Amino acid sequence: MSFLNLKNKNILIFGLANKKSVACAIAKVVAKAGANLIHVVRSEERAVTARKLFPGALVFICDVEDEQNIINVRDEIKLAVSEPIHGLVHSIAFANYSEGLKPFHETLKRDFLQAMDISCFSFIAIANHFKDLLHPEASLVTISISTTKMAAENYGYMAPVKAALESSLCFLTKSFSSFSTMRFNAVCPSLLKTSASAGIPGYVDSYLYAEMVMPRKKALKTMEAANTAAFLLSPASSGMTGQCLVVDGGMAMNYFDAEIIRKSVS
Repeated sequence: MSFLNLKNKNILIFGLANKKSVACAIAKVVAKAGANLIHVVRSEERAVTARKLFPGALVFICDVEDEQNIINVRDEIKLAVSEPIHGLVHSIAFANYSEGLKPFHETLKRDFLQAMDISCFSFIAIANHFKDLLHPEASLVTISISTTKMAAENYGYMAPVKAALESSLCFLTKSFSSFSTMRFNAVCPSLLKTSASAGIPGYVDSYLYAEMVMPRKKALKTMEAANTAAFLLSPASSGMTGQCLVVDGGMAMNYFDAEIIRKSVS
């Protein structure tokens, strides 16, 4: 038996977009551990990508912005999968920067609420509608960020949205505890090189800065975040729930790095 003990376990992953996605990296780790993969993606185009990357996996389509779609895909999966789902990954986030980067106080209400709906509420809705398909000891994992208390100007209103997502973990754990021992946790990585992050204004500079701040002077790899997610999905983390596991290569402890200070004040 492997440490993760995921062999023949059904793992449902929401959010694969392409081979650089966090969801893709997580799928690779759990597939290597022998899990049965079930992907839920946003569009037919992404479904084609998922089938190419994971030929043996089941693939379904769902745009979570409409809650009825979550109910529909739940019913589709219920017909296709007879055994309970042991792990669920929520790797979904969206922010509308179509009008360009704005100061936080100028955030548009419609953009903020849409981001909250897709990036936060969808996790709550998925948990609710899938609860009867999940194993009583299932693990549900979402993806957040290394800190929601740092005012990264180019990340803007997504940090408060992620803070809400993290807060939902303890409430979900508590409400689900009335009928199960299901667990809810988050992986909170520092800046990653993904296609989704490429759409954030100024992200490349922030990524390079994060790399400088890390004691090891190497940016976080997506697979490092994925390994943490796989651990949280597995019975090996059975004592953990309502937690946010920061995976940042030590970035948060090294802001006063002597070299960075010298460059900043010289």
